[in-house]
Amino acid sequence: MIAAGVGFVPGGAAQAAGPSADGAHGVTSSRDLLRSAANAFTFSSPADRSVLMLAQAAGSKAAAAPQGTGAAAGADLTVGLGGTATSARTIDLKSEITSSLGTPLTVVIDWGDGTSGSEVTGGSGSMTSHHTYAEVGSYTVKVTVYGPDGANGPSATNEMPFVTPGSEFTPHSPTRLLDTRDGTGAAQAARVPAWGEARVKVAGNHGIPAGVAAVVLNVTVTNTRAAGHVRAYADGTERPTTSNVNYAAGDSVPNLVIVPVGENGHVNLYNSGEQDVDLIADVTGYFTRTSANGYTPMAPTRFVDTREGLGTVRGPVPGQSRFGVQITGTRGVPAGAKAVALNVTVTNPRAAGHLTVFPSGQATPNTSNLNFSGGQTIANAVIVPVGPDGKINIRNGGWDPADVIVDVVGYYSPDSASAYIPVRPKRDLDTRDPAQWPSGPLKPYRYIYSTYGEENTTATAMVLNTTVTNTGGAGHLTVAPDPNALWQYENKTHTPPVAPNSSALNWTAGKTVPNLVQASLGAHGIVDFFNRSGNNTDLVIDIFGVYDRH
Repeated sequence: MIAAGVGFVPGGAAQAAGPSADGAHGVTSSRDLLRSAANAFTFSSPADRSVLMLAQAAGSKAAAAPQGTGAAAGADLTVGLGGTATSARTIDLKSEITSSLGTPLTVVIDWGDGTSGSEVTGGSGSMTSHHTYAEVGSYTVKVTVYGPDGANGPSATNEMPFVTPGSEFTPHSPTRLLDTRDGTGAAQAARVPAWGEARVKVAGNHGIPAGVAAVVLNVTVTNTRAAGHVRAYADGTERPTTSNVNYAAGDSVPNLVIVPVGENGHVNLYNSGEQDVDLIADVTGYFTRTSANGYTPMAPTRFVDTREGLGTVRGPVPGQSRFGVQITGTRGVPAGAKAVALNVTVTNPRAAGHLTVFPSGQATPNTSNLNFSGGQTIANAVIVPVGPDGKINIRNGGWDPADVIVDVVGYYSPDSASAYIPVRPKRDLDTRDPAQWPSGPLKPYRYIYSTYGEENTTATAMVLNTTVTNTGGAGHLTVAPDPNALWQYENKTHTPPVAPNSSALNWTAGKTVPNLVQASLGAHGIVDFFNRSGNNTDLVIDIFGVYDRH
C-alpha cells in the first residue's frame, strides 16, 4: 500500500511535497489552523478606562478618581487590556502598564470564573498572561495593579469582556425548519431558483435560543433537473466556494451540515446549479457558547449491520417499520451521553424510500436523514439525541425492505472535553488539481493521509466534507485516524495503516457523492482516507470546523 500526504495551508489550498523514494509525500503546515480560527476572537479595554483608587488616611475608605486627578496627586497609574483567544477556552491576556510609582508593582488578575492569580512586575511595560477556562462561556476579566505600598497605596483597575471561541452542543428533537415543496419555513411554497438561495430561520425557531453559534442541519436537495451543488453558510457573511451537497438531475440527495449562524439568526442555502430545486432542512441540534455537551471522538465503530445481525435481528428492515439500537453504556459510549454522531448506510433497498433516525421514547418525526432509490447503496452522517434509555430508533420509511449499517464516530456528553470552533470553509484537497496534487486520482485500495494536528496539538477532531467524483466503479471511502506520527512518514519508518470495517460514503460508477465526516485525529493528528474500491476516484476534502479540548 502506498500513502500520499497532504497538509492544510490556511492561506490557500493544501500543498503536497514531491514523492519520496517509497512513494509517500511529505507534509508541512504553514500556520496553526486552530490558533488562526481562535484568533478571530479579540477583546480590549484601553488604558483610559482604568479606574484609579487613591490611598486615604488610616481608617477611611479609598476613593476612586479619574486618571487626571490621580496624576495631579502624583500617582500616575494605568493599565490597558487586550485579549486574544488561542484555542476553544484559552485566552492570552496582554496588560499594558504605565506607572510613575516606584517598584515593584503587583498585578492581580480576576479571570471571572472564580479563579485569580497575581504577578510582580518591575514598573511600566507589557505583561502577557494565559488562562484556560474550565467551561465555554462569557467572562469579565478584571486586572488591578498595586503600587509598592500594595493595598495601602494607589491602585488602578481595568476590566474587559471575553467570550470563548469554543461552543458546546445541545441536542434538539429532529424538526423540519425548511421545506420549499410545501412552504415550511418560507413565505410560500416555491422552488429555489438557479443561482438563488433560501434563508433558514434558526435562532428563535422551535426553541433554538438567540445567540446560537452553529446549527446541525440535515439538508436534502430534491426534484432536481440538472447537476449542481448546495452551499450552506451564515447569513450576512461572504458566500464560500466550497460545497456541501452535490446532485445530478433526478437526484434526491441528503447531507449533514454543521453551519455557523449569522448574527441575525439565519443561515443561507445557495443553489449553485443551472436549474431550480427544492430544498429541505431538518435540525437535530445546535452549538452555543454556554456550558452544555462537549464532544468525544471515537475511531469508527460498527454498532449495526442488519446483513449480519449485528446490533439487531438479522435481515433487511421491513418497509414502514423501525428498530431500536442501544447506544450508551456499550462499546465505549458512556451512560451519560446525550447525543451520538453516526454514519448511517442503507444498502440492498428494493425500492425508493428514506430512513429516519430519532431518539427512543418519541414518536417518529416528519424528518428524514437518508433518501435512497431501489438498488442504491448510500450513506449519510447523522447527529441524533439519545433517548432516556440510551437508545435511538431507526425507521425505514419506504414500502420495501432495506439493509441498514450504523457506525458510531463520537458522542456528546457533559463530561466530554472538546468544544467546537467553526472555521471559514476551506478546500483542503482536490486530487483533480495537478498544481496542488500531482499524484492524480486516489488509486484502488490505497489511501491519502492528511495532517491536521501537527501544530494543533489540542485539537481532537475535524469536521470535514468529503466528496468523491470521477468514480470508475462502485466502492466506499473509509476515514480513520492514522496510527503513525508524521516523523515516521518522513523517516519512512511508518507502518501502513489498516482500514477499519466502516464506511464514510458509498458510490457507484460515474457518481459524485458528498458526506460530512467528523474525523478523529487520534494520537498523532493525522487522518487517513481509504479508497475501498478497485478503481481510481478523485477526492475533494473541505474543512468546516475543529473540535478542541483546551
